[in-house]
Amino acid sequence: AMALQAAALWTELDPNSTEAQQAASQLLVASGNLKDAKPQIKKLLLKEDTRANGFLYLNTLLSKQKDKQEVLELVQELAKPYPKLPEAHFAIAQAAYFADKIDIAKAALETAEKHRPGWETGAQMHGQILFKESPDKTLAFYKAFLKKYPNANEVRMAYAKTLVSQKKIQEAKPEFIKLVDSAKGSPEVSAVVGLLSLESAEYQMADQYFEQALKAGFKEPEQLYLYLGRSAEKQKNDVGALSWYDKIQPGQFYLDGRIAAANVIARTKSADAAITMLDDINDLTIEQQILVIQTEANLLSQAKRHQDAFELMQKAVNNLPNSAELVYDYAMTAERVGKLEIMEEELYKLIKMRPDYAAAYNALGYSYADRNIKLVEAKTLVETALKLSPDDHYIMDSLGWVYFRLGDLPNAVEYLRKAYQIQADPEIAAHLGEALWKHGQQEEAKLIWEQALKAHPENDVLVATAKKFKS
Repeated sequence: AMALQAAALWTELDPNSTEAQQAASQLLVASGNLKDAKPQIKKLLLKEDTRANGFLYLNTLLSKQKDKQEVLELVQELAKPYPKLPEAHFAIAQAAYFADKIDIAKAALETAEKHRPGWETGAQMHGQILFKESPDKTLAFYKAFLKKYPNANEVRMAYAKTLVSQKKIQEAKPEFIKLVDSAKGSPEVSAVVGLLSLESAEYQMADQYFEQALKAGFKEPEQLYLYLGRSAEKQKNDVGALSWYDKIQPGQFYLDGRIAAANVIARTKSADAAITMLDDINDLTIEQQILVIQTEANLLSQAKRHQDAFELMQKAVNNLPNSAELVYDYAMTAERVGKLEIMEEELYKLIKMRPDYAAAYNALGYSYADRNIKLVEAKTLVETALKLSPDDHYIMDSLGWVYFRLGDLPNAVEYLRKAYQIQADPEIAAHLGEALWKHGQQEEAKLIWEQALKAHPENDVLVATAKKFKS
């Protein structure tokens, strides 16, 4: 209340002060007093030099108001005297958007566009509004706008970001590349091009843009060292990868860098050398300690040292008994060394500890199905997991496998196919092929195995399954 009085006093002392009017209207609006705020805002909009910005700022000022319809009516009233001012129509569009009046919003922006063709602020808002209807409409709108106004860098940035959000990476990249060489060019834009290139396996291009971002002063160089290391690994340059990872100093990206380096060391030297390096890292939070233990166990498993991985996890769970992740991993390593009682015990303990931990139900149910025991219980467990995590392809695979064991082939094929469509995982391919084969669709089964074996010739489960049926 005192702030409101002070602002009112300031306005009285200096009735022409824009700052005073802004402060008064801000405080009146914040106090929910739209009626009293109206004359102050009107005054702000009367001045030609502050009018356009006033309209652009209007919805920010009114954003805390609960009644969006009332805000829209106020903005329409304030805009009425300025039918040719694009910013006034922009303010109506914004208020209409927040009030869910999409048609009013679109009409207002079309009017703004008439009065100021090629106006980027309006075009970006237009794209945002169309997004509510469908992302494709937004993309089509931006594309047409850029055809007309190829130098509209703000819109190009919005277009490129929308393409990425819609997973259209190959279409986004050339747009970001155009931005690199424009006034919107920045180390961040170069880094984005690098990242998109890395994702689409164009590693030399990725390196070029990451290094360009570093030269231009990217604010988190360590993050780029991590990406450059990944790119080097993909190009089978382990020495180069390690030298990038070794550049990462203690800080936000340090542990990620050490873990990435550990994977390279394990591959080129030994799991023990990698583990020794990881054990030397100090000052870790509990979460980071867990991540290091998981990495070490993983490195041992990859080296087929399952007993060592099991012993490592056993020690870890004794030290950190409340970590759901470690209990789960301990159960999985127990299964690998044939200690099925420990696995079951740990998973039941985990379900008690974290009833929402989908992976625990799934692992237990899948293990029963794989051993062809307790199939009714297995089905209940896996169905619970799928309720908790409905889009998880591994759980769909488990449910398909349970149905297969129960002899329900149509349901087995349906769930396994769904899982395989989400992720062409070699073990899912093994299961789907087997279910199809038993269902009388041998040709499709063979085709799936052939494709999967091309991509994953080393996968034991897949190799064994394909061999069993082909002979």
